[in-house]
Amino acid sequence: MHILGINAYHGGASACLIRDGKLIAAAEEERFKRVKYWAGFPIDAIRYCLAEAGITAYDLDHVGISRNPSANLRKKVLFALSKRPSFSKIRDRLANAAKVRDLRKALEEALALDTSAIRAQFHNVEHHRAHMASAFFVSPFEEAALLSIDGMGDFVSTMWGVGRGNRIDVHGAINYPHSLGWVYTAVSQWLGFPKYGDEGKVMGLAPYGVPVYLDQFRKIVRLQRDSTFELDMDYFSLDAEGATMTWGGGEPALGTLYSQKLIDLFGSPRVPRTEITEHHHNVAASLQAILEEAEFALVNRLQQDTDQKALCMAGGVALNSAFNGKVLPNTAFDDIYIQPAAGDSGTALGVCYYIYHQVLGQPRNYVLDHAYTGPQFTNGRITSILDQYGFSYEVLDEETICREAARHVSIGNVLGWFQGRMEWGPRALGNRSIIADPRREDMKDILNARVKHREKFRPFAPSVLQEATGDYFDQTYPDPFMIKVYNIRPEKRAEIPAVTHVDGTGRLQTVHKDTNPLYWQLIKEFENLTGVPMVLNTSFNDNEPIVCKPEEAIECFLRTKMDVLVIGNYLVKKQ
Repeated sequence: MHILGINAYHGGASACLIRDGKLIAAAEEERFKRVKYWAGFPIDAIRYCLAEAGITAYDLDHVGISRNPSANLRKKVLFALSKRPSFSKIRDRLANAAKVRDLRKALEEALALDTSAIRAQFHNVEHHRAHMASAFFVSPFEEAALLSIDGMGDFVSTMWGVGRGNRIDVHGAINYPHSLGWVYTAVSQWLGFPKYGDEGKVMGLAPYGVPVYLDQFRKIVRLQRDSTFELDMDYFSLDAEGATMTWGGGEPALGTLYSQKLIDLFGSPRVPRTEITEHHHNVAASLQAILEEAEFALVNRLQQDTDQKALCMAGGVALNSAFNGKVLPNTAFDDIYIQPAAGDSGTALGVCYYIYHQVLGQPRNYVLDHAYTGPQFTNGRITSILDQYGFSYEVLDEETICREAARHVSIGNVLGWFQGRMEWGPRALGNRSIIADPRREDMKDILNARVKHREKFRPFAPSVLQEATGDYFDQTYPDPFMIKVYNIRPEKRAEIPAVTHVDGTGRLQTVHKDTNPLYWQLIKEFENLTGVPMVLNTSFNDNEPIVCKPEEAIECFLRTKMDVLVIGNYLVKKQ
C-alpha cells in the first residue's frame, strides 16, 4: 500500500511517501526550487518521492493534504461575519480553500495524469491532527501525551490529546485568533526580522537580553486558570485583517501582524539590518520568557490530565529548541519526541501516518530515528560533475576520507561535507553540512565572514558523539535532530567556545554510530586527533535552502571561502 502526503499552498510545501507503513521518501519543495520555505504545490518533491519508491502516481492507493477546509467551519463563518471582511479577502480565501479541497485535480494537472486511471482515494486531514500524527505515529512510544502548537491551521493554533497504539484522541484546542506562534512572529517582525521563518533568529537573540518586559507581555498573553491562554488582540492587526500569506514567486510572506498599540508599548519597530540595541535584546528575552511560561502551563496541565510519561510535540513552535531542552528537567515527563520536520513541512509525514493508522486502522511498524529521507547521488554521478567543473580531486575509501576530513578540520580549515541522503527538516544533520573546529574562539567570525554571512548573534551548533554527551552537557537524553538546547558544562565551555552560546548553552545534535556511521566516524577521527568528541556543524548553504544536488554543493563551495569539499568518496581542495 502506497500513501502520499502533501503540504501545499503554504510555507514549507513538501511531500512524503510511505509503503506499508514504512517511510520511503520525504523532502521539502524548497530544496528543488531553491527558494526558502517555498509555498504552492510541491510537484518536484512529489516526483522525487514517486521516483524513490519506483512507482507512478497511478500506483498510489491514498493521497492526502494537511488542510481540511470543512474543519471548524461554523466557527470560521461566525468569526468572518463578525469582522465584515472585504470582498477581495473573502474571494482569496475561498480560492485557496478550493485548491486545498480539490487535491485530485491539482495532482492530475501537475503530473498530466489520465483521470480515469487514477485509483487513489483522496483525503483532507485537519492541520493539527496531521501535526500530532507526525509526532506520535513515528515515535518509539506506545502511549504518549500529544501537543501541537504553531501559528494557525484550519482555524486552530494549539491542539492536545493522547496517542495510544494506532489511535489519536484529541482532548482540546485553542482557536483563532489566539496563537503563541503569531505572538512570536509579530514581535519578530517588530524586532526587524520580517521574513517567514525569521523567528529562529529571535530565539538566538533572546539570551543576550534580560526579560524585563515580562509583566508587559503577560498583559499581551493572558494565561487562563485552565492553563490555556488568550491574547489581547489590541496588540495585533491580525484580528481585524487576518494573517494572509502570499507567495509571489514561491517565497511565502506575511503581512505586518502587530498593531500601533505594540508600537506604543515598545517604541518604533527596528528597521532591518540596523543596530540591535539592549532594548531589542530585552524585548526578545521577554518574548521567549512568555512563550516558555505559556508552554510550560500547557505541558504541565497535559501531563497531569493524562498521567503520561512521554510527550510528543509538533508544530512550528515545537522548533523552539530553547524551550524543548527545558521540558525534561522541569516537568514530570520522562521522555520526549519531536520529529525533525516539526514545522508545517512535517505535516506531509503526518498525513501519511494519519491515513494509515487513524483512517485505515493499520498497526504501527515504523520509528523515525533519523532524518535521512531525501535524494542521494552515486559516486559515478559525482565523478561526472567534478570532471565537468575541471576539479582535481583525491579518491579515498571511507575510512581514509573520514580521517583526512577530520585532519583538515583540526588544523582550522572549513569543510563542506556532502554524503548520502539529504536531511528532512530545517537542520543539516551530517549529510549536507559545513564542518569546522569547535575549539577555535574565532571560528564563528571566520564562518560568518567567509561562508554564512549571517547575523553575529546567531550561534553555531555542536554535533557530539552520543556516548560523550554527558561529558559536555548537563543532560544525556539523545537528540539526533538538533532540536533541543542543553546547558554546556561550565568547565567545558572554554574548550569549545565556537559552539557555546552567550548563555552557556548549545543546540546539540547527538550522533549515533548506527544511524549515521560515516558522520560518527568523522567525529571520532576528530576526537582521536584533538581529544574533543564533537565538531561544529552548520548547514551547507549560503542564504539559500540547504544544498540538495552535487552541483549545488560545488557552486556553494566555489562562491564561498570554504577550504575543502568532501563529496561522496572525493576530496577537493581549493587551489
